[in-house]
Amino acid sequence: MSKPAVALARTQNPIDIVTRAVAPVQFRDFTQPWLDLNDKSILVTGGTGSFGKHFLKTVVERYKPRRLIIFSRDELKQSDMALDFPAERYPFIRFFIGDVRDRDRLDLALRDVDYVVHAAAMKQVTTAEYNPFECVRTNIFGAENIVYAALRRNVRKVIALSTDKAANPINLYGASKLASDKIFVAANNLAGSDGTRFSVVRYGNVFGSRGSVVPFFRKLIADGADSLPITDQRMTRFWITLTQGVNFVLSSMEMMRGGEIYVPKIPSTTITDLATLISPKLKQRIVGIRPGEKLHETMIPADDSHWTVDMDDRYVILASFATAAREAYLARGAKPVPEGFSYSSDTNPEVMDVRGLQTLLQMAYA
Repeated sequence: MSKPAVALARTQNPIDIVTRAVAPVQFRDFTQPWLDLNDKSILVTGGTGSFGKHFLKTVVERYKPRRLIIFSRDELKQSDMALDFPAERYPFIRFFIGDVRDRDRLDLALRDVDYVVHAAAMKQVTTAEYNPFECVRTNIFGAENIVYAALRRNVRKVIALSTDKAANPINLYGASKLASDKIFVAANNLAGSDGTRFSVVRYGNVFGSRGSVVPFFRKLIADGADSLPITDQRMTRFWITLTQGVNFVLSSMEMMRGGEIYVPKIPSTTITDLATLISPKLKQRIVGIRPGEKLHETMIPADDSHWTVDMDDRYVILASFATAAREAYLARGAKPVPEGFSYSSDTNPEVMDVRGLQTLLQMAYA
């Protein structure tokens, strides 16, 4: 295992949410170990979303892939992306219209593909609650279709994006992503010892991404709001930037042996501090927690501590059947976490204050 990434910034004396000792905040870059995508064929489902756009930008800056396929069902967004990445300059980029619900289309799209990043999902909590069948078809049946198509086409590695809401879920979106996580972990049993490898990355809220609270607050301010809505002043969340998220996916894909759930070590903060950063002068009004929403987010439940190891910049939840993988991680310097360990936003030792959030904001919009 490479040395941990150098901290890009630190905040002194972070606010102590629950009267406990806190550690200096580290903004890790997650660039190691390095995955070589030169002359490889990569497909990204949901490739026109916030992650997919940043993934495309990152790959074209760092590598010369054989093919980079953006797979999504939104033709307008694909057309807009194609204008930003013209074929004359990026002849290896392909735009495929398709839906992860359609196994036959996936089977065609994955022909001669080496790596798959599965980012397609229904992500809105309230939308999933109101349209449960659609959520299940996309997030659960879509995961199943990815597995079958990848196995049929002998894809080398598949890594799926999950969410903190999949740990101890209380809404349908989280439950559907937990089911998806289980599908990808168990898929390694279907692949055999030398078949496709499947793993999962699980991280928190993406700072500034489409649908996150930062653009929401900014729109309210632009529309002349006299206050910002806060669900609960005690609420805490994990935060990661798009650049960190893409790096984390790439480095985890290099590291994966199959069956792991990777969780980055990232800072957390209160929602009130975030609102203060966005607009220090506006009042904050408490509106109450919405149905399906948690006060704090958990990425590793205590029940998973038996299978979790601690690495320099991330935790790895190993599959219960992966005894050899556990030994391999321990040999690389990983350490088992204590029994009963959990990784939650309210007990996270790395807590940002407003100054730390300001640094993260600058990183997110750099």
